[in-house]
Amino acid sequence: METIKVNTTQHVDIDYPVAGLGERIAARMIDFGLLIAVLLLIVFFIGVISIPRWNGIFIGLFVFYGIVFVFYHLIFEIFFNGQSPGKKLMKIKVINLDGGQASIGQYFIRWLFRLVDFWLTGQIGGLLCVTLSEHKQRIGDLVAGTTVIKTIGRTTLDQIAFVPEAEEYIPVFTNVHLLNDQEVELIHEVLTTYYKTAHYELVYAMADKIKARLGVSLPAGMHELDFLNTIIKDYNHVTSVVQ
Repeated sequence: METIKVNTTQHVDIDYPVAGLGERIAARMIDFGLLIAVLLLIVFFIGVISIPRWNGIFIGLFVFYGIVFVFYHLIFEIFFNGQSPGKKLMKIKVINLDGGQASIGQYFIRWLFRLVDFWLTGQIGGLLCVTLSEHKQRIGDLVAGTTVIKTIGRTTLDQIAFVPEAEEYIPVFTNVHLLNDQEVELIHEVLTTYYKTAHYELVYAMADKIKARLGVSLPAGMHELDFLNTIIKDYNHVTSVVQ
């Protein structure tokens, strides 16, 4: 699985799974199908209700639909955290290359370059760029400094919270016994949420709480995600030895 390493505002490198060409095409087709379905509903509505005094309303509907059609992706990406309905269903989203949410300006630039990616090049420009670029970016992504990632991680953490570690495992943080089961379950929930959504802010917030709780700091070369996973491993080992 291809990934992109992004440097977050906390200067931590995290690998994100990059959305593939097939997923992006599928999301685009879902969005286009949704727009066509709405258009057909409007046409059907007009066909059923043929009242002359409603002509102005029908014209207004078509004008409103035209505006929505043009600004569809820009509106959804700005107000729904980088996801259109198609992207939501395909579990992919637009992010800034630094790992955070893209700005309104970045959404606008990648929306504007849809003209180049799709309309002016007959869909070929965007497809070729996604296929050939290092981080699966279309032209609009390259210019805006964004990319599209998967919101489901490569690994699941189901049932990891209380799986005993091997007997030869050596804990890194020996005072994890100060934590309780509820706190470790919460760490597990945070990690599970991260692997599903890539919302790293939760990881940093949880790591800060645990560091304060245990009075420890991160060892050299260890970032917050590794820290939380190590805490769970250490806790599993320590509690299994005690039992």
